[in-house]
Amino acid sequence: MPFFTAKGAAAFVSVALFAILGWFTWRRYTRRAAVTAVRKFRARIDRFKLTGKAYISQALLADETVALAVRAHAAEHGMPESAVWKRVRIYVDEIVPVFNLLAYYEYGISLSRGLLHLFYRTDVRHVHREAFDALPRESIVIYLMNHRSNADYVFAGYALAGQVAISYAVGEWARVFPLEYIFKSFGSYFIRRRYREALYHTVLERYVQLITRNGVTQGIFPEGGLTRDGKLRPAKIGLFDYILGVAREPGFAERLYVVPVAINYDRVLEDRTLLRELRASEGHRPSGRLTQLSEVLNYAGWNAWRLLFRRWKRYGTAAVVIGAPVPVKPWLDALDQRGRSLFTLDRHERLSEVQTLADGVMQRIGAIIPVTPVPLVCAALQTFESEYIARAALLGRIDEMRGSLQHHGHIVLEPDEPASETLDRAYDLLRLRRVVARVGDGYMVLPRGRELVSYYANSVAHLLGEFEAAVRRRDVLPVEELMRGS
Repeated sequence: MPFFTAKGAAAFVSVALFAILGWFTWRRYTRRAAVTAVRKFRARIDRFKLTGKAYISQALLADETVALAVRAHAAEHGMPESAVWKRVRIYVDEIVPVFNLLAYYEYGISLSRGLLHLFYRTDVRHVHREAFDALPRESIVIYLMNHRSNADYVFAGYALAGQVAISYAVGEWARVFPLEYIFKSFGSYFIRRRYREALYHTVLERYVQLITRNGVTQGIFPEGGLTRDGKLRPAKIGLFDYILGVAREPGFAERLYVVPVAINYDRVLEDRTLLRELRASEGHRPSGRLTQLSEVLNYAGWNAWRLLFRRWKRYGTAAVVIGAPVPVKPWLDALDQRGRSLFTLDRHERLSEVQTLADGVMQRIGAIIPVTPVPLVCAALQTFESEYIARAALLGRIDEMRGSLQHHGHIVLEPDEPASETLDRAYDLLRLRRVVARVGDGYMVLPRGRELVSYYANSVAHLLGEFEAAVRRRDVLPVEELMRGS
């Protein structure tokens, strides 16, 4: 009996044709759906983001700088070049994303909007929105943001969805299924933090410069990780230095713009975990895995119960402020006038100048941090020596702080609402966390809640002028405790 009869062959051909037709129909549908989604958001798409991964990978593998790094690595470690090229291909596959318009705009933005509105009231503001309209069309925009929560990726992407799709640099924490595929489909690229191999950093640098040269809008968290104590961390300049490297090529310095972005929350989802990590880093005994798992399960179960029985309350406000674009060219020109042209300096001096620029951007970010109710109330609580604060005294301090913030031009949410409403909204959230309790005509800061009070106060303390010293005196985070005890 023949393996294929005429009927079998005909059936096989029919199935193959049907599969091919289905594939092309699906491709056509997804493309049309993606275009519809982009038009709905009226967003600008960097054309290079639509370039296939295979093309970008080949461009990196053909890069002469990468080839020189391969030869140097092979000579230094006594390896055959073929083995080193194999390692480079692993790095390229790991770094290069596959941007999917439909995933980003139809599913990603809708999902992020749903999640954000489930957990928070969102507030998105521009310091000078008209400045973005005045940017040249060929400009290359880099968003630099403070990093308070892993939700920052979702929140910033949601806040900027109507302007542009951002490519983020994402750490190894997200290289797990399915987060890795989700982030890569959104155009984000992965980086290995604290990985010192020169070959890897050459591949990463050339990829970052390739997408920058082709006008891809990027988002970077210059602090290099989440803040553990609520304060802004010093800027790390690795990726920023890579991006600035394209300015050595003619015509690119004029196109580069940096945009400071400031994010703040009434509740950071990971706050207790971050404080636990801070305690461990300062020599305290870390919590066991079973304890951490128990806390996660309790949190998930408690919130599931609240959703099921319609007792759910959102975690206050999540706010983002988008600053005005800062051109890079005037800074480069100022260096030239001082006789310190950036690309003629040795590496140490060049990095020092880049660090100065990054620190300046961090100051801009700090200046536009939005002041939401919980950080404001926590900062007010910190200024009192006693653990018990009378309501009238606390209301008076909130009014004083808010007046000072507004006088200095800082961004306060709901600046005209009565201090009593601001306090009541913050208290509802702090009471649920067992941070503060109402006692008679005042409030008691509970022992377990003092760390959280300090954590949230630290996010705005640098804005408080004459009140900052009083806020810092009551900072009881682990690092401060050890310094006082030493």
